[in-house]
Amino acid sequence: MQRYFLYLAYDGTHYHGWQIQPNGVSVQEVVQKALATLLRKPVPVTGAGRTDTGVHARLMVAHFDFAYDDDPARLIDGAWLADKLNRLLPHDVSVYRAVPVAADAHARFDALSRTYHYYVHFGKSPFLRAYSCRLFHMLDFDRMNEAAATLFDYTDFTSFSKVNTDTKTNNCRIMKACWTEMAPGEWRFEIQADRFLRNMVRAIVGTLVEVGRGRLSVEGFRAVIEGKNRGRAGESMPGHALFLVDVAYPEKCFRV
Repeated sequence: MQRYFLYLAYDGTHYHGWQIQPNGVSVQEVVQKALATLLRKPVPVTGAGRTDTGVHARLMVAHFDFAYDDDPARLIDGAWLADKLNRLLPHDVSVYRAVPVAADAHARFDALSRTYHYYVHFGKSPFLRAYSCRLFHMLDFDRMNEAAATLFDYTDFTSFSKVNTDTKTNNCRIMKACWTEMAPGEWRFEIQADRFLRNMVRAIVGTLVEVGRGRLSVEGFRAVIEGKNRGRAGESMPGHALFLVDVAYPEKCFRV
């Protein structure tokens, strides 16, 4: 069997996240169905992570295994596969390409980092409302960036994790975390880490908003992290403003 990395994007508005769910349609489900239709056999896919309900991806990576019955050594043409899958997939899911990778390359476990963007805006906008969170109180973004910089000093982010998950550890290494003004009244939070806990980015953003509103000091933000108690952190922000934008891998994955 040959392993492939599948690069894709999706608007998560109408999906119950990436991972297959018993009570709703997921992105993984529609991708697997399209692959099975095209390649004429069941083709399970494994994603780089699982985005929550309503969360989007400008770039998600998933792997799958496939070999032609008549010629197992023949590789799938990635451009052909992308074109055919895009004809089968719904309008809110698209495939960029498929790339042959090493037999043991893993979309989830081999990822060096993942990068998310979270968008907020002030003022009513018919064009931002579906993909950015509208806030009604101005924030001190300098203070929020000061608080965000403290994330680099820690590895245990239990305070920002959804409770009762099946993860073995709540340790993560954050490589980037900052707010940037994209346009007047429009801001983006960018965060990069080797891994993320469930609900982690939205919980961090919600807690930083508390800092920006003056309800929590920078030292108070540190205390939230050190407390390892989800109840002390801010509210989770809405999922529709969150995007997975990049997943990075070591070169060894692509040595076929």
